[in-house]
Amino acid sequence: MSVRHILGATAVLLGAFALSSPAVAHASIQSSAASVSTMSSGRLGAIVATVVGLIGVSVGGSALARSTRIGSSRNAALVALAAGLTTVVIGGLVVATADGGLGTGNGLGGALVALAVGLISIVVGGLLMVRARRAG
Repeated sequence: MSVRHILGATAVLLGAFALSSPAVAHASIQSSAASVSTMSSGRLGAIVATVVGLIGVSVGGSALARSTRIGSSRNAALVALAAGLTTVVIGGLVVATADGGLGTGNGLGGALVALAVGLISIVVGGLLMVRARRAG
C-alpha cells in the first residue's frame, strides 16, 4: 500500500469524525422546526430575494431574445446585473444567518434557490453587456 493511499484513508477518517461530531452536538440543541404556515424572517427574505432574481432573469432573458434595440439591451443588462447582485447578497445573508438545516423553517432552502437564480441573472446580465459592447 502506498503512502498516498494511507494518507487518503487517514484524511477520509479524520474528515468523517470532524464533520459528524459538530452535527451530533448541534442536533441536541436544535430548536423544533417551524410549522408550514409560519412566515419567519428567513423565509420572507428568501422569497423576496427569489422574486428580485426572477425579475432580473426575465428582464435579461427578454432582452436576449430580441436583438434589435441596442440601447434597451444595455439597460436590461444593468437591471439584470443589479437584480442578480441583490439576490445573491440577500440569499447569502439568509444562508449565513439560518439557525437550522433544510426543513427547519428558517428559509435555507429558499435562500439556496435564490442564490442559484441570482447567479443566473448575473450571467444573463453579463451576456447582455458583452453583446451591447460588441454592437456599439
